[in-house]
Amino acid sequence: MAIRVLPDFLINQIAAGEVVERPSSVVKELVENALDAGADQIIIDVVDGGRTLISVIDNGRGMNRGDLANCVMRHATSKLPDDDLLNINFMGFRGEALPSIASVSDMIIDTFHDGEENGWQLDANTNEIKPSAWENGTRIRVANLFAKTPARLKFLNSDKSEMLAILDIVKRLAMSRPDVGFILNDKWRFPKNQDLMERIISVMGEDVRGQMLIVDASSSSSQMRIHGFISNPTLRRASSVDQYLFVNGRSVKDKVLVAALRAAYMDVMHAREFPLCALYLELPSRDVDVNVSPSKTEVHFLEPTHVRSFIIKTLRDTLSKTLNENVVENNTNDGFQLPPTCQTFFSVNTSSNNSYARSFVADKTFNETHRATDNVETIFEVNPFDLPLGRVIGQLNNKYILAENKDGFVIIDQHAAHERITYEKLRKHEIKTQPLLAPIVVKLKSEDAESVLTIADELKQSGLHIDSFGDGAIAIFEKPSDWDLNWEKCFQEIADEVRAYGHSSRLNEKLHLKLANYACHHSVRAGRKLNMAEMDALLRDIERTERGTECNHGRPVYKVIPILDLDEMFERI
Repeated sequence: MAIRVLPDFLINQIAAGEVVERPSSVVKELVENALDAGADQIIIDVVDGGRTLISVIDNGRGMNRGDLANCVMRHATSKLPDDDLLNINFMGFRGEALPSIASVSDMIIDTFHDGEENGWQLDANTNEIKPSAWENGTRIRVANLFAKTPARLKFLNSDKSEMLAILDIVKRLAMSRPDVGFILNDKWRFPKNQDLMERIISVMGEDVRGQMLIVDASSSSSQMRIHGFISNPTLRRASSVDQYLFVNGRSVKDKVLVAALRAAYMDVMHAREFPLCALYLELPSRDVDVNVSPSKTEVHFLEPTHVRSFIIKTLRDTLSKTLNENVVENNTNDGFQLPPTCQTFFSVNTSSNNSYARSFVADKTFNETHRATDNVETIFEVNPFDLPLGRVIGQLNNKYILAENKDGFVIIDQHAAHERITYEKLRKHEIKTQPLLAPIVVKLKSEDAESVLTIADELKQSGLHIDSFGDGAIAIFEKPSDWDLNWEKCFQEIADEVRAYGHSSRLNEKLHLKLANYACHHSVRAGRKLNMAEMDALLRDIERTERGTECNHGRPVYKVIPILDLDEMFERI
């Protein structure tokens, strides 16, 4: 059969298969065009989940008659003035969206541009242009979506499912531009010039108020900045639905960013739970390629490893700054010593088996027979009420430590607190490794072995020293002590991650799980009776422990009930 050039209508319908997957794709493309046109108010109306009608109205610059005629031509765009695909500063740039949408629907555009005597209307079915009474910005009406390609119509979900997908797209666009107002079906409203935190609350829900941590950091080695908000580890979702990630203002679903977010929360949240976030990564346009897919939701970074490391460090630093800022500085976490803000005198000596404090330092279980006595004299250089967790007043059910500070009533989970302290101590110790007299040789497919070897230096930081051992084989010359893993399975998982993300966190996750299990089994248990000195020492130590507000499983370590809440509970106000 002879080779022929396909007609334009068929080319556009093929392109529509990539650009216009479903009604939400139409909404995304039209709203992004409105943002590129400088609109600060966008109104979206949808009927029957987008099948019957999608209308997008904006107050942007609009188009003159010539631009209106060109806008439905394939690869016609105003977004690449220098023809430079490595310097893209617009949401759209391919010139595919409008002709693709027009090829699978009945599309009518009304627009007005300053300098024109009147507005203009384009019927994309006939390419007829005529005067319009439209006086501001642009309105695009997309009717009977996929009516021209009924096979595509059959693959749409229910109207309700398609509407939820449209709502998700609008939320993501609203999160990308809190300065712009969005209205969807006169039901979901996001006012323009909204404070970012208020925009986050209106998108994610009222339960995030007061539970989000501010992120703002710049890289000293590159022109890169990340800012926004992440959730306190005790606030999480069962899915990634409330993870909003942006690169240079563009909403993305990028593997590097998602993996970095997961790695940052690794030791404060269960792997099957998801943190909430609204994170905005800014970097020079030449350091990121957004011309990866027609949907423009994927990007490629010039230096993905640097981006990932920068994000992980920034988020971990943010998660560490969760205790009250008035903790006295220069407290060390070397041993179970009380902070210099107070002097607690235990009736014990420094031998390794004489106290709760000493047994903790040795990473042993609680010593039942040798505890600090209840007859303890405590001399505070500062008022204990001013300390973050306050003054101990007792223990409840041999499980919770009760305390009071200047803000109210504090309840501390003794096991969760000690578990976090133990975990952080273990995490800061150098990994003990075991050199092997005879290397362990693992056979893989050649491409999998090459993938693993590309991150050999990264694996070495986790105590695993490897090198090539011929075609498709990897030799382990040194490994973390007491680690007897299924190395073939482990390396296969690492190879899969490297190919998908350009890096792997698999070994770090296994190390985290090992430390977390040890910390859990070697910490003070619920049901253990503690005396006042032991409880006080535990509180002082958790105050100066990183990520001290939650255990390594993501459970809260303590809760504060404000005095005002107690007064209201007892009808005093």
